[in-house]
Amino acid sequence: MDGTDRLILRAPISADLAAFFAIFGDPRTNAHNPAGPCADIAVASNMLAVRVAHWRRYGFGQWTIVARERPGTVIGFGGVAWRDYAGVERLNLGYRFAADAWGRGYATELGHAALRYTFDELRLPDVYAMVRPSNLASIRVLEKLGMRRAGDLDDVPGHARSLVFVATNPGM
Repeated sequence: MDGTDRLILRAPISADLAAFFAIFGDPRTNAHNPAGPCADIAVASNMLAVRVAHWRRYGFGQWTIVARERPGTVIGFGGVAWRDYAGVERLNLGYRFAADAWGRGYATELGHAALRYTFDELRLPDVYAMVRPSNLASIRVLEKLGMRRAGDLDDVPGHARSLVFVATNPGM
């Protein structure tokens, strides 16, 4: 998938490490993450390597996101990838954007692209998303995407349970 009208979506590469660390290491982008920001470049490198390996194994995964108006600048990472939901593997929609890319509708645009890709190209029956209950902006995005509440999950012991949303392939 090349992207959308405003976003270039491509597989992540090791050269994305600086942008990955800048985004995942920013306290603003981790305001709802119980683990907090990525601590150092070595941790970021391992996290990025997991995403690259997912692409190698499955032929898809979360994308590196670049705004077409700024083709040399990574503004986020997101899309769909397999994720463990308390012992059950589910296709998960996730994203994280640089703080200066917030408020422009990019998360909703990415989400629509990811759902289209999942349903039309991968031909999978559903996509899930987990969100912290305090992350009202992401909850609104999931609702705009037409995802519906499907329960909750105790994925971070000692913290509020994550809300689980699902979208079902209308063609299945």
